[in-house]
Amino acid sequence: MDEAAHHDSPLLDDGLIKSSAMYHGDPGDIARGRALARAFLGRLQSVLDLPVSARAVGTVQLVVSELLTNACKYAPGPCLLDLEVSGGAVRVTVWDSEPTLPVASAAEPERVGQHGLEIVVAACESYEVRREPVGKSTIASVVLAEEPGARPAGRDP
Repeated sequence: MDEAAHHDSPLLDDGLIKSSAMYHGDPGDIARGRALARAFLGRLQSVLDLPVSARAVGTVQLVVSELLTNACKYAPGPCLLDLEVSGGAVRVTVWDSEPTLPVASAAEPERVGQHGLEIVVAACESYEVRREPVGKSTIASVVLAEEPGARPAGRDP
């Protein structure tokens, strides 16, 4: 991760809460992205007292892992990770330099691997891919507290 490109903002002027990082496609970048997501969600709870369900913590880490894996595997050069909170959801955006848009494979229980995009689409509130002037952005949204009264992550009832 490029520390100079890492940005955390407790609360931006427009009401968004955001954390960003740039990665170079190194083997440890995916784990670093998951750690960034964990820390970001932890700050939402501890600093801003936002409800974050245990399911949301796991789903956001899974989405970050899958999207960064695809960027590191299929796109040359750096990739960017943005985590933003707005309207009770975390928006995970990964930009990479590969212009080819990903397509989820048809479900095949016998297939080994290449199920990540299927899982992301199934687990998220929304999913989209946008072609950019250079490369593409893959965006997935995860609801922070999907059920009223759901147990927040890391907190005992």
